[in-house]
Amino acid sequence: MIRRWALGSTILGIMASILPASETVAPRSDLENLPEWRDRTVQPTTDWLLDATPFKAGVFRGAGPNELVLANGLIARTFRLAPNAATVGLDNLVTGEAILRGVKPEAIVEIDGQRYEVGGLTGQPNYAFLRPEWLDSLRADPAAFRFTGFQVGKPAERLAWKRVRHHAPGVVWPPQGVSLGLDFEPPDGRNLRVSVHYELYDGLPCYSKWITIANGTGKAFRVDRFSSDILAAVERTSEVDELTVGKVPPAIHVETDMAFNGMMAAGANRRSYRWLPDPDFHTQVNYAKQTPCLLDVGPELGPAQEVKPGETFESFRAWVLPFDSTDRERQGLAVRRMYRTIAPWATENPLMMHCRFADERTVTTAIDQCAAVGFEMLILTFGSGFNLEDPQPATLATAQKYAAYARSKGVEIGSYSLLASRTVGGGNDVVMPPGQSPTFGHSPCLGSAWGENYFRRLYDFHRDSGFTLLEHDGSYPGDVCQSDQHPGHRGLADSRWTQWRTISDFYKWCRGQGIYLNVPDHYFLAGSNKTGMGYREVNWSLPREQQVIHTRQNIFDGTWEKAPSMGWMFVPLTEYHGGGPAATIEPLDEHLDHYERMLTANLALGVQACYRGPRLYDTDRTKTMVKRWVDWFKAHRDILESDLIHGRRADARDLDWMLHANPKLKEKGLLAVFNPLDQTLQRTLRVNVYYTGLSDQAQVSEEGGPAKVFSIARDFTLDLPVQVPPQGMKWFVLE
Repeated sequence: MIRRWALGSTILGIMASILPASETVAPRSDLENLPEWRDRTVQPTTDWLLDATPFKAGVFRGAGPNELVLANGLIARTFRLAPNAATVGLDNLVTGEAILRGVKPEAIVEIDGQRYEVGGLTGQPNYAFLRPEWLDSLRADPAAFRFTGFQVGKPAERLAWKRVRHHAPGVVWPPQGVSLGLDFEPPDGRNLRVSVHYELYDGLPCYSKWITIANGTGKAFRVDRFSSDILAAVERTSEVDELTVGKVPPAIHVETDMAFNGMMAAGANRRSYRWLPDPDFHTQVNYAKQTPCLLDVGPELGPAQEVKPGETFESFRAWVLPFDSTDRERQGLAVRRMYRTIAPWATENPLMMHCRFADERTVTTAIDQCAAVGFEMLILTFGSGFNLEDPQPATLATAQKYAAYARSKGVEIGSYSLLASRTVGGGNDVVMPPGQSPTFGHSPCLGSAWGENYFRRLYDFHRDSGFTLLEHDGSYPGDVCQSDQHPGHRGLADSRWTQWRTISDFYKWCRGQGIYLNVPDHYFLAGSNKTGMGYREVNWSLPREQQVIHTRQNIFDGTWEKAPSMGWMFVPLTEYHGGGPAATIEPLDEHLDHYERMLTANLALGVQACYRGPRLYDTDRTKTMVKRWVDWFKAHRDILESDLIHGRRADARDLDWMLHANPKLKEKGLLAVFNPLDQTLQRTLRVNVYYTGLSDQAQVSEEGGPAKVFSIARDFTLDLPVQVPPQGMKWFVLE
């Protein structure tokens, strides 16, 4: 239920002397309906990464007149509602630090070529810091959109999630927390409303922000550009001369659901937000005034969208997560917690085989083998010969037959499609501006007639086939198109926005249908389940013993900001990118030791790989080995799919290891230790167990054996003696 407050015409006597007659103030009774905000200087005594339950989000009445606070005990965003609405504080309550150093508009919109600020206050004398006593003297810009009211509610589903794979305990959707909407209208009285929306989540120092623009006028208008968040943040560093270290932006993680062309968030979001120099920050140390300390969230191009009478335009959403530490592990854990909160489908982590051929005999054998050893999903992979784009009835009939057989065995099935990095011709490819070329060399335009038919086929096929998995390779990479002949867009200015909407709408639909999405780009916030952990494909043509080391290096590097379930790895059962017999596991029984090392390197770190070949086993001995490790993984699945604490990176010179940690579980930690050498290694590992929640002592059992009690030092480490056989792995459970 959403509660609404509207601004009245009453002018508080205490403010009347400093406001022009045309400016309105929120009646005090409106704010008095809200609970009072407590002292923002009180820092929490509980670590939210260990126990997030005390940190409930809410909207509060601030200390000053017409002051509103959005807070959850970890961060607090403070608004003044008069003489216009503006953010006047953003505080990190864990560190006690102010994140905000200056007041900016709540948003900026460009409509029919005219730029408007939405809210905001002017007159701040120095943008290096913001003193509370300055606030009463700040003025409203008469040309800006004016604040008219606010709403308080709860976060709603931004997309439907049909949850069919229950791998992570305690997952909640939609996120728990609070929502706040601020409404604005133009100073000329047109029936046009800009609403600025916030969500703040329980137990997470992260807010989401986006805008909507409602057209209540009698004619259409065009939204040319927008900035949905403008944040004057405290600079990370100060550098007098030409920026080197000073190019690093503030310690705040930002990402949006308009992300593409990248397996990491930073690369995939480079066209939807940016850190800029602040033109108002005249007292900064850098002589050229180029310090990147002004966050601007908005598309690089467009959207150039027409909004007809009665319609509402909605921007993409951004999530802003200030860090409370400079420690890389802690920062990564914060980001991983964010994904588990705002994209919980990323916790789905089925064991997946990539079937190399699509003939009936191979597919049914692969399904049987998946069922026999406990694999949960089969994909007719690239190069298999199955083409879901083929509209012939026989294609759908084959898919339905395979899906029915897979269901009878308790296995999901799906297929592969390549979107970009190809040319389709017929005037359907992207027409790039002079001097630019498509990201992958070639690409169809999603707004072309071909693109519309392609997505129509994807929807129809997945409605009718029974397939519940799609690997969507070469997904939309953000290419623009200046054609004016494509039915899905008008020209260059709207081409990126409309193509992004096409792909993200499809992924959201898939999420609502329970269709698992393997996408080699960072589309998590639009509904995809998994992307690459980060690897170079041709490395899988290296000799087998080198592939094992690369596997663990890739996982170590890829899990700083990804949960184990969010990234896939690769196991080439058959030859891939060359390499011959030295790079290939087939015949599987002949290379059983290597096959086992690849299984354990992935499963013991909670990561699912693409096991690519025509079969998972070729002998009973191979079958027994695979099933044993799959059973082990499932027995410890909750802790293995929990976050990884980084120990020692694989370098083929000594033991490498990582620790799974989850203070909510009985198995609070699982340590996996690998020996890359041909001799037994004995070491005493100093393991940081802080994020397991253990503080005084830990019961440690080696591979299911009797537990031994270890004391935990004051720095939350314990010294654990280990002995690992040649080319082997040992695992230890901490309780």
